[in-house]
Amino acid sequence: MAELSLVSRSVGLITLQNPPVNALSAAVRRGIVDTVQRAVSDPKVRCVVICGQNGVFCGGADIREFGTNITGPPLVPMIHSIEAADKPVVAAIEGSALGGGLELALGCHYRISHAKARLGLPEVTLGLLPAAGGSQRLPRLIGVPAALDLITTGRHATAAEALKLGFVDQVTDQNTVEAAVKFALSVVGQSLESRRIGSLPCPCPVDMDALFEGVMQRVRQSARGAIAPVACVQAVRAAATLPYAQGMQREQELMATLFTSGQARALQYCFFSQRAVSRWSMPSGVRWDTCKPKPVTKAAVIGLGTMGRGITVALAQAGLSVVVVETQPQQLKAGQRAVSDMLERAAQRRGVPSVVQGVRYSQELQAVADAHLVIEAVFEDMALKEQLFKQLSSICNPDTLLCTNTSALDIDHLASQTHRPQQVVGMHFFAPAHVMKLLEVVYGPRSAPQAVATAMALGKRMGKVSVAVGNCRGFVGNRMLMPYVEEALFLLEEGASPEMVDHALEEFGFPMGVFRMSDLSGLDVGWRVRKAAGLVEPGKVSRVRQGRRYSPLGDLLCEQGRFGQKTGQGWYRYETPGSWEARPDPWLHSFLEEYRARQGLVSRRIDSQEVQERCLYVLINEGFNILQESIAAGPEDIDMIYVFGYGWPRHRGGPMFYASQVGLPQVLQRLEHYQQLHPDVPHLQPSSLLRRLVSSGSPPIHRWRQVIRKPHSAL
Repeated sequence: MAELSLVSRSVGLITLQNPPVNALSAAVRRGIVDTVQRAVSDPKVRCVVICGQNGVFCGGADIREFGTNITGPPLVPMIHSIEAADKPVVAAIEGSALGGGLELALGCHYRISHAKARLGLPEVTLGLLPAAGGSQRLPRLIGVPAALDLITTGRHATAAEALKLGFVDQVTDQNTVEAAVKFALSVVGQSLESRRIGSLPCPCPVDMDALFEGVMQRVRQSARGAIAPVACVQAVRAAATLPYAQGMQREQELMATLFTSGQARALQYCFFSQRAVSRWSMPSGVRWDTCKPKPVTKAAVIGLGTMGRGITVALAQAGLSVVVVETQPQQLKAGQRAVSDMLERAAQRRGVPSVVQGVRYSQELQAVADAHLVIEAVFEDMALKEQLFKQLSSICNPDTLLCTNTSALDIDHLASQTHRPQQVVGMHFFAPAHVMKLLEVVYGPRSAPQAVATAMALGKRMGKVSVAVGNCRGFVGNRMLMPYVEEALFLLEEGASPEMVDHALEEFGFPMGVFRMSDLSGLDVGWRVRKAAGLVEPGKVSRVRQGRRYSPLGDLLCEQGRFGQKTGQGWYRYETPGSWEARPDPWLHSFLEEYRARQGLVSRRIDSQEVQERCLYVLINEGFNILQESIAAGPEDIDMIYVFGYGWPRHRGGPMFYASQVGLPQVLQRLEHYQQLHPDVPHLQPSSLLRRLVSSGSPPIHRWRQVIRKPHSAL
């Protein structure tokens, strides 16, 4: 899996061969050890160049080996042997040098990179740290602050940035291997002592203690409970304060703690799940690999509100020609200006040409007639969308895909308004649409597999994590969110405060709690949905609606014009409308006390454990119902929706993975406990699928599908 050849009469060229990314599998490591030994001992070889097959240097460790009995030569001594070689070894970096791939390159004496290559140490995103010397060599080469930034974030650096920081020696836009061979020959005979990074001292800033203290504080805050970023800081500190050998020992100790942690398992589960959801399937048995998507080069967006603007930017940045229709002149003018500004800023930030000219605007719906795909992003009103889909069905070509960005309305009903229901799917973006990674692709019973395949392919082209789901109220994400929000409201009725509930959820790892999130999105959004569902009774404070427990707290705030951040008051108060800092509101606390007294409710002490269990377990329970109804094909689909769309902490793997880690019997027992205390709350009734999984011995999450598919008695 590594081939040695002689080029330019005296250069040993070692080519890594393990497509697609030349991962450092056991066979590749054996090949490297063997070819390096042969090249170093061959008198005809004066210098060595290491490159990767098919334009990729090395994508790092083979993650499939994690959790198995790893065989083959270990990475650390292999890289040490390269560094100790008495002939110059040059890494020719094309495509990417990530994780163990960059650590391999750092063990070489020189690094030549192609201009388009990406380099980085992303181990932290898998719950790990660079444990083949990366945390010890990189600070010695580029300094502590820059190394901390790269290692704790796991971000990829461009070749230009790597050259500027000093961890590549030359960048070329020509043939990288040829440039590396030429460079290697030019340094033959020069001393290699200063090129062995492990033997160099680590350049330490004068205020080193203050630096690490500040970085650790920022990392703990941004990590929200993740342990790998903290361990990365500790490893870099070892590089700065210990001799190389002791620093390497500390790196291994920290890695041993991380490697077997639940967080590492969760993050690696996310890594594989993100790829698995692209291999979608439908209940009919149709699969991703049996459907060819329709080519899309022209897209249309209807509506230039917040979502329409973001969708337009996402489509334009993906290289599509976009026409945008907005019937209101003022909204059209403001929207056009906002889209142009976003596209210009993005082009400047990425250093690429602007695509503003790829977007045209119109007030006439007829302008979308020749589009291959139309996405409506108008106001969330069923009557408005019905009328629009009837018009689109007449205006557009028969094979045009008609998509709705609705977050909860019935896709099947909208499809029934057209002459081509098979061409209708949901494309549920998340705000801001050009930034958020998640796209829910919603199919109905009449949606054609090619329509689903086309929407999924377009999502991928836009850089989204696209998840195919079935049609139901709220689809997957918002359907699960409903009981989560309801339970939080019930906790307020029983004695909790908004800040106490939010603190418990943020302590779990969410970027913001349910009430801060509600203030940000606007309380009036949920109010409109509840009105449409017939749940709102103006002026009434009844706690039972449609035969079940209901909290009117949100309705009462909306009736007083408290819509959240945009009005300066909601569950919190804000200095001015639109400001970001949420402050506890004494008025709200008094309001809650009066409400409880009026309802005859006795306030009690509620702790963080109860908040987390009640809010999270009802969300998870709804996930089991969704799996049972085949709205989502598997637990991975639900988990990726929540990680990429709803701020679920990635180091906890997603709600369904978290349930498997807590233990399904524990989740079932706590749901039963709370159901006995609150028999009037239907969503506390444990899912029958959860009960079946527990009675089946609580199989690991990758075996849940077998239980889901198994026929079962309804008795």
